[in-house]
Amino acid sequence: MAAYQREKTMTERLVDVLDSRKTVVHTFPITLGGPDASTAAQYEDKALQAAAYAQIVPNDDLHGLTTRMHVSRGGALAPYGDDRDGMSQTKQGLEQAVRESAYLLWQGDGCPEGRADEYWQRADEQHLRERAYFLWQQEGCPEDRADEHWRLTRQFQAE
Repeated sequence: MAAYQREKTMTERLVDVLDSRKTVVHTFPITLGGPDASTAAQYEDKALQAAAYAQIVPNDDLHGLTTRMHVSRGGALAPYGDDRDGMSQTKQGLEQAVRESAYLLWQGDGCPEGRADEYWQRADEQHLRERAYFLWQQEGCPEDRADEHWRLTRQFQAE
């Protein structure tokens, strides 16, 4: 019964983490609970802690992150549009995600020799397109901004 009572007092809310250009880099499901009502500032503080832990940006860029309470388009309270690990937003995470995808593509084609660069390029392009699409979705699929998300994703890769 105590576990049920504890679950009942825990409240989950989504919090967007934004970079210095005010672009959403990740949306975290944040759960707080306790006898006192939690404030938006407490959720936002915990989201910044989660962003630092997940290393979604380099440590030098952490001070430029801001947060806002996520505005849902309705439905169950759950993150949408980004099923990737938060690490895939870091340079190290991007490289690891591309490496894993390239390996899976290579295996799927029967492990041909001498084509590592080809599989790396295919995986890199696929990953960046998915990232741009997820960012676009997180902003509510604005019709006139798809190209901007693609440009921002490519810029992130180039930095």
